[in-house]
Amino acid sequence: MISSITLILVLALGMSLVLYLAQDRLIFFPQPAPPSPPRAPDCVISEVKVITADGLSLRGWLAKPSSATGRLPLAVYFGGNAEETSHMAASTGNFPGWSLLTVNYRGYGGNPGQPSERALFADALAVHDFAARRPDVDPTHIVAIGRSLGSGVAVYLASERPLAGVVLITPYDSLRAVAQRYYPYAPVSVLLKHSFDSIGRAPDIAVPMLMMAAQFDDVIPIPHARALFSKWGGPKTWQELAGAGHNDLDADPTYWSSMALFLARRTAS
Repeated sequence: MISSITLILVLALGMSLVLYLAQDRLIFFPQPAPPSPPRAPDCVISEVKVITADGLSLRGWLAKPSSATGRLPLAVYFGGNAEETSHMAASTGNFPGWSLLTVNYRGYGGNPGQPSERALFADALAVHDFAARRPDVDPTHIVAIGRSLGSGVAVYLASERPLAGVVLITPYDSLRAVAQRYYPYAPVSVLLKHSFDSIGRAPDIAVPMLMMAAQFDDVIPIPHARALFSKWGGPKTWQELAGAGHNDLDADPTYWSSMALFLARRTAS
């Protein structure tokens, strides 16, 4: 019996060690640089460089309507854990009257550095502050859009900077809770270095929020989104896309129209 208990303990410790060492590769999947810059009709897309607090230069794209003049409201997009985000710059036409800024995470899209929770949070502040200083951006109408992993980045930004709104797409309450679902017998609270604790920040955030959830999300099951939604401190709208999964909900026209309506209301208020 003693040998059996010892074996179980050794296996448990071994599994925990493997999970601890492998977690960065389980959470972050950096994608390469795009083969060509994004383009879209009736839209001007410019490459930008954002300097981080620790001196890295991150590549991104600012897209705005061709006919735009003066300061425009701005949507800032934070992507998923396996997403190179330049494609979003070409989607600006879905948001009439708005500009869109997306900057790849460090380690993604050819950017230098290694991603981590702390680094992505600090870089989100740098991206926001870069945008707010631009003469073509209305700093009182900046909205953060975060998809999947990026929802945690958007929530953090909303807790640290004055935003006009937040859009959360296939979000989670915390990575700790999601990881515990996948590894129910592992001491996740002890092992996890990147908790992305959105639900802990949500009650203190008063800005309007649109949450877009996928009915058949098998990556971040929908109860995690519902838990975060229940704790949000400001006005909130729940949009569940019937029949959609974690990675294909943007194929539903409602995905784009819901965001466009939410953004339009931010400038009307």
